[in-house]
Amino acid sequence: MRFYNKEKLNGYIFASPSIGGFLIFFAIPFSMSLFYCFTKGASNVEYVGFANFLDLFKNSDFQLAVKNTVLFNLVSVPLLLVISLLITLVLNSSIKGSSFFRTTLTLPLVIPVASIILIWQLTFAQIGFLNQILINLGISGPDYINTRWSFIILVLLYIWKNCGYNMIIFLAGLNSISKEYYEAAAIDGYGTIGIFLKITLPLLVPTIFFVLIISIINSLRVYREAYLLFGKYPESSVYMLQHFINNNFASLDYQRLATASVIVFIAVAAALGLLFKLQKSYEI
Repeated sequence: MRFYNKEKLNGYIFASPSIGGFLIFFAIPFSMSLFYCFTKGASNVEYVGFANFLDLFKNSDFQLAVKNTVLFNLVSVPLLLVISLLITLVLNSSIKGSSFFRTTLTLPLVIPVASIILIWQLTFAQIGFLNQILINLGISGPDYINTRWSFIILVLLYIWKNCGYNMIIFLAGLNSISKEYYEAAAIDGYGTIGIFLKITLPLLVPTIFFVLIISIINSLRVYREAYLLFGKYPESSVYMLQHFINNNFASLDYQRLATASVIVFIAVAAALGLLFKLQKSYEI
């Protein structure tokens, strides 16, 4: 029993930095945010119930941010899943140069964000590389960064940056599938498409669920690239929830900031909980 207690104490000691970091940087600030959600004022705090939530849902900037964030997820996440899966299937086959393309696709994971943004600015600026090519062809290119094109640019940036990471996970999922299934399918006369639909895709569903969850989380972290590329007050199509939260933090509107943060937390937790439930029901 003494050995068990000593081992338990050692476990708490080693885990204390993580526990302390969780309390300081997440649990305590989140509790403060919950408090601010139902109050108003800084020095003379007054309880207002759900008034902050009602005011926030009526706010046009918040509505725009929610619409853009949801639309970005609906467009970019499925595209990323399909593109990364197709690339993985191609690279997993015995083609020449597959190792080179794998290395190339994983480079965005190690390139600093500032360097990535510099490359994209040089490419898509109004006097950038792409428009210079169009001018040589007699075509006047648009201002990609300050027009509706910015949404497409952000989607492309998100896919390019996260495709290699998803590819690594899909490769691990494909390699975990036993070769015996493919040998049996080949004996039964299944073609390439039949093998993919009957064997690869069903057995890859748990991996697809995991990649979907990671992709949603990464899509909510795209603000860093959006901020550096388009600024804190970007074109309306790329004004995300993180822009709204960051701008309210800059203006010291803690009640609105806290309310928006809690709403985002609840929405993301509900979405991820639903995905985990769907995955669990599939496995059963």
